[in-house]
This record gives sequence, C-alpha cells and structure tokens, in this order.
Amino acid sequence: MSIAIVTGGSAGIGRAAALELARQGAGVILTYRTHPEGAEEAVAAIQQLGGTAVALLLDLGRADTFPAFRDEVTRVLADTWHTSTFTTLVNNAGLSGMALFGDVTHELFDQLSDVILKGPFFLTQTLLPLLEDGGAIVNVTSNSSLLSGLEPGYSVYGSLKGALVVLTRYLAKELSVRGIRVSSVSPGATRTRLGDDGFEKHPEIVPMIAAKTALGRVGEPEDIGKVIAFLASDAGAWITAQDIEVSGGYGL
Repeated sequence: MSIAIVTGGSAGIGRAAALELARQGAGVILTYRTHPEGAEEAVAAIQQLGGTAVALLLDLGRADTFPAFRDEVTRVLADTWHTSTFTTLVNNAGLSGMALFGDVTHELFDQLSDVILKGPFFLTQTLLPLLEDGGAIVNVTSNSSLLSGLEPGYSVYGSLKGALVVLTRYLAKELSVRGIRVSSVSPGATRTRLGDDGFEKHPEIVPMIAAKTALGRVGEPEDIGKVIAFLASDAGAWITAQDIEVSGGYGL
C-alpha cells in the first residue's frame, strides 16, 4: 500500500494534496503546526472518502525536533498500517513574508530560511531511511522564483523557493540510485491561508490577479493538489528532476 507524508496538510495546498492522494488509494500522514482543527477536519474528510489518515504535530522551523518526529512516524506506520516504510513525501509546509530588499532583516531572512529551505532539506534527510526505494518526493516551490512571478517584496521568499528547486534536482540525481523520483511544483497565486489569510482580508486583489492570469481566474488549492498527486502516482513514474509551474499562465 502507498503511504504519503504531507507537511502542512491542515489547509490549502497541503490539504488538497492529501485528499487527492487519498482518492488514489494512499494512506496519509499529514502534519500541522498551528491549526490542529484543520488537521482533524482533513483527517475526517479523508475518512469520508474511505481512506485512512493520521495528523501529527510538526514545526518545520525546528530541525532539532525532526528525529523525534521520525520516531513518531515510525510508530504510526507500525500501528496504523503495519509497515515500517512510506512511499511519498510532499514537502509542502511553508511560511510567507515580504519586505522590499532594503528592508529585509536578518530575523526575517532566518525565519523564512528555516522553514522554506532548511526545513525540507533536513526533514527529507531525516525521513529518508523510511522512504521506500522507488518512492517519490514532491517539493512545493513557487513561481515567485520564476520570471513569470517576480513581484517586489519577495526577494527572500522567491530566492529560497528557487534554492528549493535546485535542491530538488540534486536530490533527483543522488536518490536515483534508489529509484526515488524527485520533482517540484511551482504554484502561482493560489487561494490559501498563506500570507496571513491575504485573500480573505483583501478580496479586491482577486480580480487583479485573475486579470494577469491567462486562464482568467485565481488558482485553487485543488489545482495544485492534483498535480502533486500525479507526480507521486504511477502516471508520473518517468518524471524526475522537473519543476512544473502550476499557475494558469500567470504573466503570459
């Protein structure tokens, strides 16, 4: 049986990916940090689909907690699915923050770096012994690292997401000896809770974003979740080291 770990699975893209993976028959371990209610709602939604899911607490900005998290994953795999390995890791959990280049502080840089780059790097390293040969890793990056998505104020966020794309390629190279596929998806503007619920607080930005998007609307979490699940599935078995922009043609 396939089992996926989805970080940041309590809402947004992570939740959408978790549900889509469950629809494909995967068991799901989803993580949360500050939104336990959303995590339990996601678990319940997967159970309504006839699937099995477990929610675990994880602070992606605290790499020192990763060994204990791995121990918890090992316990859950044994207790819930009677196995010692999982098949898919989705590094989705993130943190948003913006400041014009001249206003970026060391504190903001370190805070974003810990979650966006250092977190996925060392979490993947920590969980790698539990990941099955022939499995898949999908990293959620951002089109803010691409020409299409460049916007003032995101020099740190976009640069770190770009570094995650490069890390994706290195992992694809090094883990290919185990048959593990590693790719990334780069969402455009997507209606999520990221950025302190920006879409809810500032609905006036929705038509502005839609006007800059070739397909004429703002992205929804499900748009990205389907691509993540595809990359993790047998249908994506011949894809690795790729970064796929999923933005509806933003900036075309």
